Amino acid sequence: MNYQKELEKMIVQLQNENRVPRLLLHSCCAPCSSYVLEYLSNYFEITVFYYNPNIFPEQEYTKRILEQQSLIHDMEFEHPVSFLAGRYDRARFFEMAEGMEHLKEGGERCFQCYRLRLEEAARVAREAEFDYFTTTLTISPMKNADKLNEIGKQIGEQYKVAYLQSDFKKKNGYKRSIELSGEYGLYRQDYCGCEYSYRDRQKQKEGR
Repeated sequence: MNYQKELEKMIVQLQNENRVPRLLLHSCCAPCSSYVLEYLSNYFEITVFYYNPNIFPEQEYTKRILEQQSLIHDMEFEHPVSFLAGRYDRARFFEMAEGMEHLKEGGERCFQCYRLRLEEAARVAREAEFDYFTTTLTISPMKNADKLNEIGKQIGEQYKVAYLQSDFKKKNGYKRSIELSGEYGLYRQDYCGCEYSYRDRQKQKEGR
């Protein structure tokens, strides 16, 4: 499925209905959210939901969440954009990852991490009566957009809140996020975020 085309069809439908729905946007970091916010804020009233209990170490988590808040403050949007922080629940992440610590990045452990964060986003979206929820994760070339959309749709049906399918890297979305990161002086991390991706990244550096 071409998720970008499906998203564009939905946006046209919303414009024809002349309404601005509320979107809960799970964000993994400021750089990834930059283009997504620039794009979607033209059509939605957005709350950026920062829920990433996978981030390691705590100093990195603090750096990323402050960077996210700073970006929202500095950018200008067509429709309102607000911020909501989730819990930094490290124990929940480690419980999810148990038995998969040895797996390489991009496999089943990552898929379960997608599910963990999207499920929390869906729960919040349902309780606060958002029209849609989605995630910035599909902008990354390192993330599996098919799996993210599959999981998002399943969870949306479970929680009875619509999941906004996406592949934000399309149409130069990832390239634009790099440009916006430069414009706003954003910190771009060199690993996904969890302790295991940090471990693998350090090994790569040592092997050079």
